[in-house]
Amino acid sequence: MESMKMMDKSTKTATKIYPVVKRGMDIFGASFGLLILLPVFIVLACIIKLSDFKAPIFFKQERLGKNGVRFMMYKFRTMVPNAEEKLAELLPFNEIEGAMFKIKHDPRITKIGSLLRKTSMDEFPQLFNVLKGDMSLVGPRPPLRREVAEYSVRDYKRLSVTPGCTGLWQVSGRNNVSFAEMVNLDLEYIQKTSFLFDVQILFKTVRVIIFPNSAY
Repeated sequence: MESMKMMDKSTKTATKIYPVVKRGMDIFGASFGLLILLPVFIVLACIIKLSDFKAPIFFKQERLGKNGVRFMMYKFRTMVPNAEEKLAELLPFNEIEGAMFKIKHDPRITKIGSLLRKTSMDEFPQLFNVLKGDMSLVGPRPPLRREVAEYSVRDYKRLSVTPGCTGLWQVSGRNNVSFAEMVNLDLEYIQKTSFLFDVQILFKTVRVIIFPNSAY
């Protein structure tokens, strides 16, 4: 009986400590990442600007974070400037079943954008979101409002934690994974969440960047 109380106390302590450790890792990891990637940011910014002087370098889009809180997520621009306006024309060609939109040969994606997406380098600016506290290094993908409008009660559980730059979905096949499978992976992450699990996912993410999976 005494051992069970000790285990319960240990579990509660770990539960309280984890968010603090995770936030510390986010701040350190994002700061270190931005410092190391500064030359990459400069090169990519120049390439994107040279491809279209009139278009912005960065793309920002409203996403929903923990408990449905809205925030602006940052990415390197990979599409034509009026991509959002053209979305309605492409929705009938969605290749993923469920509350997500993806087509392999999206005509809105630029040439440099295709490379950035394949290597996931377009996601690098999200490190600023991590510093702001909108996102974590590891967590579920932050959804759009139109996607959440189609969520089931089970799907909503994805919003119970802070969204991440990477997660089980990104390192488990990404676009080869259906929406339902993505939800399963996110709920698995939420159930197993721990510092070591986050570190494992981060290492797998580095491998995916070097050896791209199905990103497009």
